[in-house]
Amino acid sequence: MSINKPVHWQVLFGAVLLLLSAATYYIHYLVFHDARHIFIYLIGDIAFVFIEVLLVTLILHQLLSLREKKAMRKKMNMAIGVFFSEVGKKLLAVVAVSDLQSKDLFRLLRIDAGWSKHDFFRVRAALAKHNAAMRVTPEMLLDLKDFLLRKRPMLLRLLENPNLLEHEAFTDLLWAVFHLAEELSNRPVLTGLPEKDLEHLAGDIFRVRGHLLVQWLDYLEHLKSDYPFLFSLEMRTNVFDAQASIEVR
Repeated sequence: MSINKPVHWQVLFGAVLLLLSAATYYIHYLVFHDARHIFIYLIGDIAFVFIEVLLVTLILHQLLSLREKKAMRKKMNMAIGVFFSEVGKKLLAVVAVSDLQSKDLFRLLRIDAGWSKHDFFRVRAALAKHNAAMRVTPEMLLDLKDFLLRKRPMLLRLLENPNLLEHEAFTDLLWAVFHLAEELSNRPVLTGLPEKDLEHLAGDIFRVRGHLLVQWLDYLEHLKSDYPFLFSLEMRTNVFDAQASIEVR
């Protein structure tokens, strides 16, 4: 016994539209008795369908896609801004004091209002070659441990943010920070650690540093282009600029 599958409503709707179209052409023929006129416009309409597909599916869809990506990028940069406001600046300060070649870092990252895209590109390239070692102390590690544990809920919310799923580089930064937090939280005591263990933790901080500085530069470049007032605040609170001052002078 055969079981009739229910016909999808879209198939029925399409069939009804085709029948209505055929009925309309038939009425036109009954009234005007001009099949040639019907076929002229029918072929013209069919020819325009391909242009319509081009306009709608390619051009219009592309414009809507670009607009959607721009809106998503704006929301993503807002989330990244929250990260740097709540966590990133503290981590930048840790990097500034623990990098054994901090003088080179301060020279590279003394950002000013005259920076162009070329300057940001140049500094990113220089940072990729900056292979300095990190110096850590028990006091620094304890302070960093307490700070990261307090910020853990906020970091978890950032990881759950769907707008950040497309930003692989920033997600890598979050995972590096989480790993560092886990390493510190699993050590009940941070004083008297073996030298080898201190080197391991310094390597974890160095991993965070690599992702952090690149993301920070990307974020600053975005602010300089779209939000100059926020870029001005970042320059006045730059931990890598010894002459930076929150007061506008």
